[in-house]
Amino acid sequence: MKDRLRTITSLSLLSNFRQIMQLKHIVNTFIGVLSLLSVNATAGSLEQAKQLHDRIAGVAASEATLLSMAALLDDGKPIEAAYLAMETPAFYSTTLKLFATPWTNIEQDIFAPLNDYSATVIGAVRDDVDFREILQADMVYVGKNSLNLPAYNRNDNNHYQALEDQFIDLKDGLERTTQSSLNGLPSSATAGVLTSRAAAKEFFYLGTNRAMFRFTLMNHLCTDLEPLKDNTRSTDRIRQDVSRSPGGDSRLFINNCSSCHSGMDPLAQAFAYYEYEFNLDQDPTGENGAIAYNTSGQTDPDTGTRVQGKYHINSTSFPYGFVTPNDDWQNYWREGPNQKLGWDSSLSGQGSGAKSLGQELANSNAFAQCQVKKVFKSVCLRDAESQADIAQISATTASFKQNSYQLKRVFAEVGNYCMGE
Repeated sequence: MKDRLRTITSLSLLSNFRQIMQLKHIVNTFIGVLSLLSVNATAGSLEQAKQLHDRIAGVAASEATLLSMAALLDDGKPIEAAYLAMETPAFYSTTLKLFATPWTNIEQDIFAPLNDYSATVIGAVRDDVDFREILQADMVYVGKNSLNLPAYNRNDNNHYQALEDQFIDLKDGLERTTQSSLNGLPSSATAGVLTSRAAAKEFFYLGTNRAMFRFTLMNHLCTDLEPLKDNTRSTDRIRQDVSRSPGGDSRLFINNCSSCHSGMDPLAQAFAYYEYEFNLDQDPTGENGAIAYNTSGQTDPDTGTRVQGKYHINSTSFPYGFVTPNDDWQNYWREGPNQKLGWDSSLSGQGSGAKSLGQELANSNAFAQCQVKKVFKSVCLRDAESQADIAQISATTASFKQNSYQLKRVFAEVGNYCMGE
């Protein structure tokens, strides 16, 4: 009987031991699975952090930066992770320079030298300036005095060329100042990058100043004139240099020329007092020119008013056309099909000079959406292709407006969308 009890006891202990060992095995297996999942999760976060940093900064991140970004992603803070990537100097000297440079020249060359236009865009993004200010503020970014660069000169680009030649860190090397203190314009005549030296050199160069308006549409509202054609607007503000019967056929004017000029000419009138002055014989490309502006009391010899002579070029093409008397502009596109640009109903749609025109354009929905589209292409390396892409652009445009038009926030949101799973 005792032997039988010993046997039963031994079997019971053995069974308990086996159960304990099985439980231990299950626990160890569970711990191992959790460990494996943790490793995989970390690896996934690191990969996402790498992709996010590559998309935004365009250069490899340091190990410390990647680990910090991965930790933020794990904590459900993707926007903060993107902002950390934007602390990399390459975001300013490479990503933002390539982003802004095409807007500064007619050829839309991304490799054009740094200038006051592109430097101002870079500085405004860095400082979280309301991005609408780039079309209306008395603002320009220059290199810090401590860098011992050539002084800003309204007649050349040497100051910015030195910033680039010396590989100055634009994240730390730029500072904001007033444009009017450097280029001779009264503050009321400044309009952000529209009145920068670089923009004047490209878009006020010779011509009729319509180029400034056209390229502002292209660069900041993401549309050329062709999609905005509307021959239902009044033709009363079309200048004398536009023939009403080109090639002897008035239908061409009615169906083509007036479709653009009826809206463009009353808006481009905002630039009537501006010119880019240079010596055409000795400096035909205007490398050493400067922006000029007819202030109150000045009279242009060709017009007898403050209006620049270029506004009366080819006045015999149609002598009964509009003769520009001042810089009063009006937005005829607030009615008709071009209401689609989303004009701000709180503004009047008319004004005087470049600053108020910049305000009109910058407060349109097209302006906000255009910045998001450009960031999307810069970060995602492609245009929007799917309904998901379009939805993201729409959501980020709304966020851009809600977050005081801070473009870094746009880079952060689009960067997270395009960094991959």
